[in-house]
Amino acid sequence: MMRTLMTTAALAATAAFVSAQAPQGQGPTTQGMVLKGKAPVSKEILKVKLPKPQQATLSNGAQLMVLEDHGVPQVNFQIIIPGAGGYYDPANQIGLAQFTASMLREGTKTRTTSQMSQELETLAANVSASSGLTGPTASISGGALTENVERVLEIAADILLNPTLPAEEWERAKARAKSGLQQQRANPGFLAQEHYARALYGTHPAGRITTTPQTIDAITRDAMVEWHKTRYVPDHALIAFAGDITLADARKMVEAKLGGWKKAGTPKPTVEEPPAAAPAKVTIVNRPNSVQTLILMGGPSFQRKHEDFAALTVANRVIGGPMGRLFRHLREEKGYTYGIGSGFTSGPYRGDWSASTSVRTAVTADALRDLMAEIAEMREKPVPASEFQDSKRALEASFALSLENPGQILGYYIQSWTYGFPPDYWDTYPAKIAAVTPEQAQAAAKKYWDPARLQIIAVGDAPKIAEAFGKYGTVEMFDAEGKPIK
Repeated sequence: MMRTLMTTAALAATAAFVSAQAPQGQGPTTQGMVLKGKAPVSKEILKVKLPKPQQATLSNGAQLMVLEDHGVPQVNFQIIIPGAGGYYDPANQIGLAQFTASMLREGTKTRTTSQMSQELETLAANVSASSGLTGPTASISGGALTENVERVLEIAADILLNPTLPAEEWERAKARAKSGLQQQRANPGFLAQEHYARALYGTHPAGRITTTPQTIDAITRDAMVEWHKTRYVPDHALIAFAGDITLADARKMVEAKLGGWKKAGTPKPTVEEPPAAAPAKVTIVNRPNSVQTLILMGGPSFQRKHEDFAALTVANRVIGGPMGRLFRHLREEKGYTYGIGSGFTSGPYRGDWSASTSVRTAVTADALRDLMAEIAEMREKPVPASEFQDSKRALEASFALSLENPGQILGYYIQSWTYGFPPDYWDTYPAKIAAVTPEQAQAAAKKYWDPARLQIIAVGDAPKIAEAFGKYGTVEMFDAEGKPIK
């Protein structure tokens, strides 16, 4: 799923602004912000014509995609396998897809995991396998110098076709996973996400953010062997290359190294929409004596192909992007936090928009009030022309910068393959952003940031912060173990 990245504290280090301390309790404002310098900008819409990948369909049903770039003697590849992701995990074996993917590197019929690591280190190359808890795909990725890519693809093919999934390694991995489950409950971010995902997605796979000791124990080596056998099939897969390679060379290598990957006749996997989100409410997770409050709020968004994608992208950049309103106001003007931002997800099923920050317990009420005020202002007033244009230009510039990386360009085309975008989708992406009007961005804010749709999650010292959150809806309280507090 594509996620618009949230602002991090690191971005603050490169900020071109200085702030004057504003009095606490003040509503949304940018008074006191002094622009130290301004780079020249063009008012012209960014026009790009991306290099197009070449494609071919293989006899086993997989699609081969090659994006040539001979500027550097390096090749990266991805093997994307729909149907092998955590979305399809059995309800009593959550984590099966994720753990199966991680175990692929633990040895094959011809290589131990140590031998693989040594071989890859000698080649200055990498191969990895991954799958999430919520997505519909698993992937095997690799990269190497041009002269070594054939040998590296051979290793990738080996873990794809011949993994041993050793039982003793799984027992060790299982113990590590269970230990991690205990540690994550000390993380306020995890506690917030747990309640947020449950409220937004219920029992839908998108609501999964962790496994449990019970589901881990239910995952056996036999279950992973069966998952690999039935799910890691080529019928609807994509094998994508970017870099110093031609379609003919890539096809020759794939047919030589993956010739044993036979078509299974498996139907194309499908996904379903999540149920309606829970009614808006406030959830507080109590962490006694916490010196900070983590605030996470958000609501439902949409599928990746939704017509509001560009409008919400721009609106989100205004409020929660680097040097956006939340950053300028809550960090630079008020000093409530080191970092704050917002972002949204959109994929094959509807995602969500959210904003988050951590603030000192003493300023929780003020920070929450100002955060809600910034959302309200975006909903009630069009963004001023200059600020709006700056945000759109920033999005266009970020997109232009990403085109310097062939791997990123390939990633865009993988999105096109995943969602069925038209061939010129990315050529016209800057124009789509430039075409968004302040009225459209305001309409998106009204629709997706409606308080009647927002879940508000707080993790902190409940007795000290409950009153501040009680003003925004019915409050439910839980302890760090997820048990209700009466």
